[in-house]
This record gives sequence, structure tokens and C-alpha cells, in this order.
Amino acid sequence: MAQHQIFTATELVPLLRERGIALSASQVHRLVSGTPERLSLQVMAALCDILSCTPADLVATTAENAGVRKTATGNLPAPPANVAKLRPRAARILPDA
Repeated sequence: MAQHQIFTATELVPLLRERGIALSASQVHRLVSGTPERLSLQVMAALCDILSCTPADLVATTAENAGVRKTATGNLPAPPANVAKLRPRAARILPDA
């Protein structure tokens, strides 16, 4: 922002409005000063246009190892003894009388 002579978040408000983004000064301040949980692509595109940068310049990404996914073992519980009662009975089709 400083490279483009923008020193406060409120200076971004009219620049965003010119691009069709209506955010309050407090919303822009939270966007600039913190790490937003969500950001629309329209706002991202407007910020990239204003600051002449790419999304990669604005968003720092880090990759984390998700870990090894556990798989089932041979210790599965036995099916209930009365499982036969839960199965549907075969239908009998009778001729029209």
C-alpha cells in the first residue's frame, strides 16, 4: 500500500467504490490490519487492481502435512446375532383373481 502512497485503510474506501466494492471504513480496516477469514474474488480483484499486484502478493500460503490417515484394522465388531430379522422378506407375487 505504501508503494502506492496509500497509508491508511480509509484511503482504500473510495478506490474500492470506484471498482464497485462498497465496504465501510471499519470493514476495510479489518481487511487490511488482520487476517480475514473470507474474501470475495471481487474484493481480491479490486485490491489487485488498486495495488498493481497479483493475489499471490496479497495472500501468504503455507502447506502443512495432514498426517497419515488411519485405516481400519482386523478388530471390527461382530455383526449382531439377530441380523437376519433385519433383512427384508422376499415378496410373493400372486396372480390376479
